[in-house]
Amino acid sequence: MPSTDFTDLTALFLNCTLKPSPEPSNTSALMADSIAIMRANGVVVEEVRAVDHHIAPGVQPDMRQAGFPDDGWPALWDRVRAADILVLGSPIWLGEKSSICTQVVERLYAHSSQTNDAGQYVFYNKVAGSVVTGNEDGYKHVGMNLTYSLQHIGYTVPPQSSAGWVGDAGPGPSYADDGSGGPDSDFTQQTLTFMTWNLMHMAALLKRSGGIPAHGTSTTAWQDGERFDHPRG
Repeated sequence: MPSTDFTDLTALFLNCTLKPSPEPSNTSALMADSIAIMRANGVVVEEVRAVDHHIAPGVQPDMRQAGFPDDGWPALWDRVRAADILVLGSPIWLGEKSSICTQVVERLYAHSSQTNDAGQYVFYNKVAGSVVTGNEDGYKHVGMNLTYSLQHIGYTVPPQSSAGWVGDAGPGPSYADDGSGGPDSDFTQQTLTFMTWNLMHMAALLKRSGGIPAHGTSTTAWQDGERFDHPRG
């Protein structure tokens, strides 16, 4: 049986709800069970609401250098970079992830040219997943969008790395509302559980093995002329 001691791992759950704290968040309610599983197995977990941090729009690491008077992203970035596991949470609006979630993905992308100590893109050897809530269909669409975005910038995305819940189309109860059926949905809770364990297992595999080898994946080596057996090198 593989080890379930994950005390060497850290996770950041970045909730992209449109509701500032302390308003109730359905996305936070669904994240809570994943957070509980991680903490029960020793992961140091932090949950943050992006909307509380006044993130400036843009695709630069610090938008104050682009003329914005304030930008909450640089302080958040330190926490993102430190985490072995990133879980993005988003509600569904008009079939898409929230505007705050789009903004967070853009700001993550701002760091995509930065590198780690091995010369790989800075998100290498970190894992990511997503949690999505809404009361109309669209969770798989949002999960697909987030999965592509996260792996594109360098995160490792393990199997079944997205979980979500949606209620009936049209007005109706949201996940945390009484009678919604969300917390009692066996499919939702199984998917959330599998996602959580996949994230922990993959993060541990990467961290304890030394990560993805830099040979063939180092952008700094490529810039220095190494072509890693490319036939036109």
